[in-house]
Amino acid sequence: MALPPNVNATDFNSALNAWRQTVGAEWVFTSDEDVAMYRDAYSPWWDEPEERVASAAVAPSTVEQVQAVVRTANQYRIPLYAISTGRNLAYGGSAPVYSGSVVLDLKRMNRVLEVDERNAYALVEPGVSYFDLYNHITEKKLALWIDPPDPGWGSVIGNALDGGGGWTASPFRDHFGAHCGMEVVLANGELVRTGMGALPNAKTWQHNRWGFGPWVDGLFRQGNMGVVTKMGFHLMPRPEAMQMMTVRVSQEQDLIPLVDTLNLLENQHVVNGSTQLSGSFGASPAGAPATAWSAQAPVYGPERVVRAQMEHCRELFSRIPGARIELGDLTRVPLDEAALARVRKVNFGIPDLSTFGLLGRSAADPSPQGGHIDFSPIIPRTGEAVLEYARFYRENLAAVSEGGALRFLGPVFMTNWDRTMVAMIMFPIGRDKTHNARMRAAFVKWVELAAARGWAEYRAPAGFQDVCAKSYSWNDHALTRFRETIKDAVDPNGILSPGRYGVWPKHLRNA
Repeated sequence: MALPPNVNATDFNSALNAWRQTVGAEWVFTSDEDVAMYRDAYSPWWDEPEERVASAAVAPSTVEQVQAVVRTANQYRIPLYAISTGRNLAYGGSAPVYSGSVVLDLKRMNRVLEVDERNAYALVEPGVSYFDLYNHITEKKLALWIDPPDPGWGSVIGNALDGGGGWTASPFRDHFGAHCGMEVVLANGELVRTGMGALPNAKTWQHNRWGFGPWVDGLFRQGNMGVVTKMGFHLMPRPEAMQMMTVRVSQEQDLIPLVDTLNLLENQHVVNGSTQLSGSFGASPAGAPATAWSAQAPVYGPERVVRAQMEHCRELFSRIPGARIELGDLTRVPLDEAALARVRKVNFGIPDLSTFGLLGRSAADPSPQGGHIDFSPIIPRTGEAVLEYARFYRENLAAVSEGGALRFLGPVFMTNWDRTMVAMIMFPIGRDKTHNARMRAAFVKWVELAAARGWAEYRAPAGFQDVCAKSYSWNDHALTRFRETIKDAVDPNGILSPGRYGVWPKHLRNA
């Protein structure tokens, strides 16, 4: 059994015994076999000294047990790394950022506490997956949709806290943006409820997210200021219908009015579904220029409203010379069996695992690596910025890919959130140490090159969070220093998820 950093065997055994008394001996994991379950399956440091690994894991089932676990960790200065279900593949999985931490596994806290159909919200615990919440709503025959990411096996809370997004309508597909109210265990074991939940016997906890006074919920997004044990979410009332419009242009300069029109329609909430932008460049290592661009614009709502909005979309897109407009079938909801078989399920609020086929075995890649990590910088949501990023990718691809020796997937342009453009590059990762080392170097190089252009990552794999955090360096890293000041105040012993998203406790900052 490995020891946490800077913790002696006597203190660690005392903590383990205390946790066994708290959660039951069967829910404290110390054997090599059990702890190996908390490795990052997609780790680019697999079986290398730098791989992030846990020393042990503890799985409480109640808020009171979480409080007791945290108090014990504080007593013995043992770093904890909280996870919801540990399914955050490509971003670190269930492995800690600070190697040797004890994983605080919240998977047993898996209750759907409340779903209100009239006001369209849910209150859940961290172990509730998208499948769990979907099944609950389906069994209760409620006219509500969830917004699942790709894939849907992870935690509703965990995905929101890591900045994940989904595929249905705005504002629900911004998972943290759609949350309303939290319950949080602080580093000293104290329990806090945010927003309206700070009122005893609150009746509006999931009705209004702001409450009274400074808003603190953002401290727990991609953060390490507390352990979230409950979280509310606004859900999407089930629409009558959905229809998709696809618009294609063949000239590079036509991308500019294409994106401008798409933005206008989204900002007016005429188009409310998850839009997508794609081009043919980057399909080969040579990164040939795009010969065509296409945009997908889905609309959800009452059938007659959807038809009217689609007609308005057609009118605006048709002003782009040479634009080819294709109107997909109008799909009525609830889906019948025939419709269910032909649609992309996540676009209809149904969790799915089909995304795992993306990097699977194919004719083009008969021996896939089996995993991946992602670089996902935010760029301006304009056609000019997309074209600039395309040129940036082509200009640097040969050098970063070692003359084409490394295969990347992308860029993929994603618009999951209003007013946001993500330009994702995916890096295949496997068990070949030499290949992984080259991919790690490539990831860091893309981060540095993008930062020099004014583009930065919004979400990062655990092993690269320091690299990405350092790119946010305006005014001598003022934002990071401000976060560190808060960290020192609320977690003076630095036990909660040290290093998560580049925020380290005082005693580890120079280590």
